[in-house]
Amino acid sequence: MRMRVADIMQADVEVVVEDMTVRDVIVTLADAHVHGVPVVDLNRRILGVISSSDVLQAVAETDSVDAHETLFDRTHVRDLMTTPARTTTPETEVRDAAQQMLQFDVHRLFVERDGTLAGVLSQSDIVRAVAKERL
Repeated sequence: MRMRVADIMQADVEVVVEDMTVRDVIVTLADAHVHGVPVVDLNRRILGVISSSDVLQAVAETDSVDAHETLFDRTHVRDLMTTPARTTTPETEVRDAAQQMLQFDVHRLFVERDGTLAGVLSQSDIVRAVAKERL
């Protein structure tokens, strides 16, 4: 039997909204112990993704204390997020999702059901399934 994304995805996903500040995103990423979160609207439609790499890139491009403060407190998620977020469906076979991750060089795919966020599938989820001989 072939394993589907729904079989190993994480349904409990931390999210952010596009008008949150970079400081808020850093706290969210740290508290959730993740490297990326989807940016969603009020109906949980996925608008993009923001990752620790996006934040680090923005920090690297600032050259003063004032610029750092502006980045953290006045820059919004919408200004740094990557669009579109890479998505898949719960019915997709895990092998196909893994190939999509490789193709797009991403560490996670957000799972959409009926146009809204249903979960996330990360490379770690796939490795865990392999290690537990589920795949």
